[in-house]
Amino acid sequence: MKDHVCLGAVMGAYGVRGEARVKSFCADPSAIGDYGPLRDEEGRTYRLTVLRPLKGGYAVRLSGVGSKEEADALRGRRLWAPRSALPPAGDDEWYHSDLIGLAVLDTGGAEIGTVAAVLDHGAGDLLEVRGPGLKGGVLIPFTQAAVPTVDIAAGRLVVDPPRGTLPGDEDALEDGADGGAGEG
Repeated sequence: MKDHVCLGAVMGAYGVRGEARVKSFCADPSAIGDYGPLRDEEGRTYRLTVLRPLKGGYAVRLSGVGSKEEADALRGRRLWAPRSALPPAGDDEWYHSDLIGLAVLDTGGAEIGTVAAVLDHGAGDLLEVRGPGLKGGVLIPFTQAAVPTVDIAAGRLVVDPPRGTLPGDEDALEDGADGGAGEG
């Protein structure tokens, strides 16, 4: 769904009349219903009406969903909007879908892997990078310091991750070069 952007996810039913609890991934979380019909991974389309804020999300009405059981059956479904319905990203802003698949290079120009996912656990975005030599991938904070260059047009980004993040960085930590307190 490269031409779509994930705006939220259904967390289950809310109440008994078919309302659902939705977590919004929008910069303005309450705007999740402002981008026209949303679709799920199966291609089903919903008009979403935000009813009220809830802890960790919003109570919403999804068109075509009329019962608690139908809303519960949607638990875990992601809701996507066409990229064309969204405003352009600002300077030094990117949609997560723009970053996924980009080549990841170190500051010396060596390829490390590709961006497999962008994760948000509340304290800031993390890039999941996968590639040869990266067992299970690595997580790199998506900050200006750790990712100084994002070049969407060239299909790459440059990373300068915290020491110890990439394989081979462990030696620097083991010899005491991390600046931590020594024994004694």
